[in-house]
Amino acid sequence: MSSAPLTLPDGFTGRPLTADDAPAAAALLAAAEPLDDTGEHHSAADLLEFWVNELVHLADDGRAVLDADGTLVGYATTIAPPTFRDAYGVHLEGRVHPDRRRRGIGRALLDWQLARGAELHAERHPEAPARLTVTAHTTMPSLEALLRTAGLEQLRWYHHMHRDLAELPPARTVEGVRLTSFTWDRDEQLRHAHNAAFTEHYGSSERDVASWQVMFTGQRSFRPDLTVLALDGEEVVGYVIAYVYESDTAATGREEVYYGQIGVVPVARGRGLAKAVIIEALRTAAAAGCAGAGLEVDNDNVTDALGLYESLGFATARTVVSCSRRIPPLR
Repeated sequence: MSSAPLTLPDGFTGRPLTADDAPAAAALLAAAEPLDDTGEHHSAADLLEFWVNELVHLADDGRAVLDADGTLVGYATTIAPPTFRDAYGVHLEGRVHPDRRRRGIGRALLDWQLARGAELHAERHPEAPARLTVTAHTTMPSLEALLRTAGLEQLRWYHHMHRDLAELPPARTVEGVRLTSFTWDRDEQLRHAHNAAFTEHYGSSERDVASWQVMFTGQRSFRPDLTVLALDGEEVVGYVIAYVYESDTAATGREEVYYGQIGVVPVARGRGLAKAVIIEALRTAAAAGCAGAGLEVDNDNVTDALGLYESLGFATARTVVSCSRRIPPLR
């Protein structure tokens, strides 16, 4: 059980976050989006996927803030996937209703998150360093200022990129490689290929079966028909994993595909495989009626993925900064 305190300004009360809070939290995010301009839209069902799974104990890992009328005016979560490489990663997310900002609620929630993140580190992996991380859109300067005041470091920048699915490049082939749609009998192969492809990437980890299901192919938004695998013989050597978010489609009136994970295993690099599999994914999405495609890339990606995506017509639509508090090993 968490002992991290949540000290709120007068007139507000806090309690553990529950699954029943998802509709109110989704409404809060919708009210905040015109101001925050994240380009993201989350339904109650989307939030429940994040909050209610075997990686999260919501009573300990989430907090709700209520006003005097009992209305949800802010919330926060502190979630730590079980696997990691260089540092134990704890992800801090949340929001305050725009009508209740500048009253100290955001700082109180952040203080709670940092304390809870430190608890998780001490409880689960005190032998390793930890990194408590908030990702802040550059369209949210007040959040960036809050994080700086709290002493979090700006460590990485991520580009949210987009392109319309018109005038696509011609299909490409790679000798000895077959491009095909995802099928469930290859899910475990895909997990292993992803783990191999991301060994050098910042913040990546060896995804176990539980994490893979919760965070990747077990998502409601996962689209096997738009996911493309590159096979060398019967081995997965490259992939583009696709998602379509119903809440984004409902908010924008456009169905767009999002490429959450793109990779090529190290032994297959240098053959043009990444470009071939991405083009195939774009053409597959266009044929299925998608109007656009999006993805996110680390500005300092070790494989120069940013240049690759720009060469394929993607352009940066928004930028997100990853802000962290680093904790050394406790023993």
